[in-house]
Amino acid sequence: MTRTAIVIAAALALAATLPIAPAQAAGAARTFVSAAGSDSNNCINVLTPCRHLATAYAATAPNGEIYVLDPANYGSLTITGPVSIEGHGWASIAPVSGSAAITVNANTGDKINIIGVVLDGTALTNTIGILIESCGCSLTVRDSVIRNFTDAGIDFGPNSSSPSQLFLSNTVVSDNGGYGIEIEPTGSGTTTGVLDHVELEHNATDGLAVVISSTQTINMTVSDSVSANNGNNGITADSFGGTPVSIMVRNSTIANNGAYGLLANSTSPGATIRVTRSTITGNGIAWSAASSGVVSSYADNNIDGNNSGDLPPPPTIGYK
Repeated sequence: MTRTAIVIAAALALAATLPIAPAQAAGAARTFVSAAGSDSNNCINVLTPCRHLATAYAATAPNGEIYVLDPANYGSLTITGPVSIEGHGWASIAPVSGSAAITVNANTGDKINIIGVVLDGTALTNTIGILIESCGCSLTVRDSVIRNFTDAGIDFGPNSSSPSQLFLSNTVVSDNGGYGIEIEPTGSGTTTGVLDHVELEHNATDGLAVVISSTQTINMTVSDSVSANNGNNGITADSFGGTPVSIMVRNSTIANNGAYGLLANSTSPGATIRVTRSTITGNGIAWSAASSGVVSSYADNNIDGNNSGDLPPPPTIGYK
């Protein structure tokens, strides 16, 4: 039995247990899209799938799931509430020129899960992979690819007084015309996140840029990941408002970036990068603590072979 057949058979069994109610009335807990679907269908059964994610999303209840049945391009999507998209590694999502493939304008506390999708900008003008404009929400992206957008792969810029969270795992963000991932929230809330087994490669500017000019506090962890061959910096922490931006880099590779491997920059104490068990090599300059920025090492890193020579190791800090 093929993988497609297995997935469809499992979905049929699952759908049989769901109540058959009009999707337009209250939304279904689970909806379906297919290359053979139609947007005139009700989306709530594998026998009546919709063709595009936007149509299925409109038929999905809050905290529901959109289930992708087979490979296809399922169009762009704006998310305004909690949802999970199960792409199974074969769902493609593409934008139109001047827009994002996925735009998130969700509410405080909403959880958005994007799993197993390929977001490809196909180099269309002024496009972004995932754009977060306003939410004190949680965005999780797993087992996905985000590539070929002329702007950022992910632009995480919520304007919120509530906590916002970003989690990426087993995901590639590459070949974008701006940042791989840009985190630049506004408002008075907090932003936290983890990048685990994430590859940030061949982006035109920074692989990861965390920037703050408001009263936000940001804490990010980068673990078992790669930021390589980006046009500018591998990882940047910028604080222009004096509020804390902290990035912990653990067991990662920062290599062959055009400018700095690691850059912490702030107009007053605020931007800090801590690095442990990582390799920093082949960059224009290994690391820099500009103005009042701080780069600290646990003295267990490999910092060697950078193009402008290797600065003395960053100030060391002890394990606790």
